[in-house]
Amino acid sequence: MNAPLHAAGILRRALARNRRHTGLGTLLYCGHQLCESAVPILIGVGIDRAVAPGDGPALIAWIGALAVLFGLLTMAYRFGGRHLMRAITDEAYLLRDELAAKILHPRGIRTPLRAGELLTVASTDADNVSYLLDYVPRVAGAVTATLVSAVALVAVDWRLGVAVLGGTPAVLGLLQLAGPRIARRVEVQQDLAGRAASLATDLVTGLRPLRGIGAEGAAARRYREVSRASLAASLRAARTQGTYLAASTAAGGLLAGGVAVLAGWFALTGRITVGELIAVIGLAQFLLEPLGMLAAVPSWIAEARGSAERVALVLNAPEVLPEPTRAPAGDDVTLDLAGVRHGSLDGLDLRVRPGEFVGVVAYRPADAEALVGLLAGRVAPGEFDGEVRLGGVPLHDLRSARELLHVEPHHTDLFAGTLAGNLAPDGADPDTLAAALRASAADEVLAAHPAGIDHPVDERGAGLSGGQRQRLALARALLARPPVLVLHDPTTAVDAVTEQSLALGVRALRRGLTTLVVTSSPALLAVADRVVVLDAGRVHTVGTHATLGAGEPSYARAVLR
Repeated sequence: MNAPLHAAGILRRALARNRRHTGLGTLLYCGHQLCESAVPILIGVGIDRAVAPGDGPALIAWIGALAVLFGLLTMAYRFGGRHLMRAITDEAYLLRDELAAKILHPRGIRTPLRAGELLTVASTDADNVSYLLDYVPRVAGAVTATLVSAVALVAVDWRLGVAVLGGTPAVLGLLQLAGPRIARRVEVQQDLAGRAASLATDLVTGLRPLRGIGAEGAAARRYREVSRASLAASLRAARTQGTYLAASTAAGGLLAGGVAVLAGWFALTGRITVGELIAVIGLAQFLLEPLGMLAAVPSWIAEARGSAERVALVLNAPEVLPEPTRAPAGDDVTLDLAGVRHGSLDGLDLRVRPGEFVGVVAYRPADAEALVGLLAGRVAPGEFDGEVRLGGVPLHDLRSARELLHVEPHHTDLFAGTLAGNLAPDGADPDTLAAALRASAADEVLAAHPAGIDHPVDERGAGLSGGQRQRLALARALLARPPVLVLHDPTTAVDAVTEQSLALGVRALRRGLTTLVVTSSPALLAVADRVVVLDAGRVHTVGTHATLGAGEPSYARAVLR
């Protein structure tokens, strides 16, 4: 088992796996800062050696040297920026890919973060971690500029150099005291921003059901509270960072101003030349930028480290399900549940034989949710009692469980792209695709859009109606043709006519294959070989739709409409 990742480890890893581009970018950026700090030095020397003695040819030579210096610093910045942007982009891509693979792990992950927070980690936090590859070169360049400026000032007068070499660490040391406070506030701000994003995602996804039950007002109030808390945390973090930056800028300005005043006094007393005075003032002005950059390091590191901690939380999340170890036993796809206790299920026994089309009616919605969640593999073996077997092999031990058993939940997702990309990302046989579309009545969805199967789909299928999304998800499940298919309420958003057509189509297309439909739809139950009724977490009765409708008043009340 790999050792767990920590925030510092993630940041070190980012530097290590991008060391080539980061290293080249850092060298070029340090070269750029070296050239920048050389500009006032070259101007000061040129004044003393060309302007003061009135030497025209020497002045032209010094101007030429200055032009070459500007060319070098420009090229160093340009190509250094290219390498650094490549490193930042590569690291952000690698992190997003790694996070997406973890979040979408086939065995699921156990994490306290919700969907919106996971999205924030895989986007904003991944970017923040990759920005470390920009911070390191900036810090290295700032240190280079400060050291070169200090050496130049020592060459002019040792007291000026000592003022910079002694004053810079003192200023930065005082400013570091604010580092922990900044880190805490940035961490709280990032956490609350993630919660707000998660809640917003959930509200947008469930907007129609909320309107249906008249709960949009309560949902809006809840989001308003979370959003205000996030805003307050952002303002606190911004105030802290703003105060810190103001203090650091003022301290850097006072240090640079002090050096300039001291140099002016030396010039008045004849200790340095006019050219040296100009060079010192230029360096003092130039030093404001690297000093300000060094002062901003705690804020940068706090943000990168906070994001790295959230990334580590996801990457270290344990899988819900164990690694499967056994192969299926031949072609047997008998689905067995024996003495299952999970959630509201209380000793459920259920067998679905190969090729059967079985309907399940749960008088309590919690029973349906628990059954579907269990078959979908969202429950670890230690979190339920009893046995769930497919072909005689425990479901969690089966290496090909996902190929043999497919569960299409009631709340399903469509992805940004096209209808074709959602139905069959890897392509499909035209006849097989057409049959799945007809069986799910999704061919009507394609006919409703001029672009047909190439119709664009927004994120989560926001541009489609609930019924259209439901039919497309059903078509996708049918197109997979798994030996065992479990459907949960696949017709709740379609009209009665479409529901009848869909029931007949699904039954025809799944002939010879095992199908379990958890539903209260009379159309689907009517085409089932048998109907299993659940009540109080166990099997209440078994029969056909016709016999149960005629002899079970509770069944008739639950499904007949």
